[in-house]
Amino acid sequence: MATNDPTRPVYVIGAGPGGLAVAAALRGRGVRAVVLEKADAVGDSWRHHYDRLRLHTTRRLSALPGLKMPRSFGRWVARADVVRYLEKYAQVHELEIVTGVEVSRVERADGDGWLLHATGGRRLTGRAVVVATGYNHTPYLPEWPGADAYTGTLLHAGQYRNAAPYAGKDVLVVGSGNTGAEIAVDLVEGGAGRVRLAVRTAPHILRRSTAGWPAQASGILVRRLPVPLVDRAAGAVARLSVPDLSDKGLPRPETGLYARVREGAIPVQDVGLIAAVQSGRVEPVAALDSFEGAKVVLADGTLVSPEVVIAATGYRRALEGLVGELGVLDGRGRPTVHGGHTAPTAPGLYFTGFTNPISGMFRELAIDAGKIAKAVARH
Repeated sequence: MATNDPTRPVYVIGAGPGGLAVAAALRGRGVRAVVLEKADAVGDSWRHHYDRLRLHTTRRLSALPGLKMPRSFGRWVARADVVRYLEKYAQVHELEIVTGVEVSRVERADGDGWLLHATGGRRLTGRAVVVATGYNHTPYLPEWPGADAYTGTLLHAGQYRNAAPYAGKDVLVVGSGNTGAEIAVDLVEGGAGRVRLAVRTAPHILRRSTAGWPAQASGILVRRLPVPLVDRAAGAVARLSVPDLSDKGLPRPETGLYARVREGAIPVQDVGLIAAVQSGRVEPVAALDSFEGAKVVLADGTLVSPEVVIAATGYRRALEGLVGELGVLDGRGRPTVHGGHTAPTAPGLYFTGFTNPISGMFRELAIDAGKIAKAVARH
């Protein structure tokens, strides 16, 4: 394989969809890319998501560069099929992947290039570095007062696989994003005795598709339009397609859909939540405030006694230790650049997969991969 500099590869940190796409795009331009993955296989995060998870974006618009997703996967690709696709992707593109290696710190090398400190005292020098460790890297569990003394079961959504262990049990799901909404539906369909959904801020709920038109396609079309215009249009569509659930404890949001997206809150794709709330099988309640022994105190003062609390409270990027000293993160720990751009203080350091656009994560990873490969090859 031809390389620009075989002794100084580009290191890609993370063998998820973003890292694999970048490595394939670099290889396509004759640039040697070495993917470093701390787990023992590609797509590690996808291997550990809950069983019923499917891509909320269509198969056709979710393929990475250079390999279509098989039609046999269906329109909404299942978690296990995503894993199979990523494995196949690495094989087809003959990617150079080293597993079991975790990078702890990235710093400027003497002269030029980058120095990576990795597992086992490794010191790796590359001409450029692409950080693709993922949007959902480290589970975040709020420090709720009294949580340590809670006598029930408290777990993060990242530990949830399926409803079988919770059959007949009283469960409180905390967090009304896509993960919390889908786990709540999975629980009621799997035989949980009672399911409450603790909601801090009412989410925007979208039909995954309407008359065959996927919500993702709308997201692509409106992504660059003015926020107020999109908010007005989305509000009108929601009033026509999503019933008012205010009397069930889930009011319509007060802020616009796209305004919320710009703040990092992605709309909830309906995979059964609307019907479950309408039927009373999922009960929206106030946000979790604290714990008192076996009880949970909600923000409105209500006391409930769930046997299990599942915290769908999100993840942190956890980039501070890796690149925190390079001046490339904002106040919330997110990269200040992505795709083919690099920070003025860190030329040759790229990021992908740290945004969650309404146009689809996989689609944007594919676009970023091409931009990063072009930038690296150019410089």
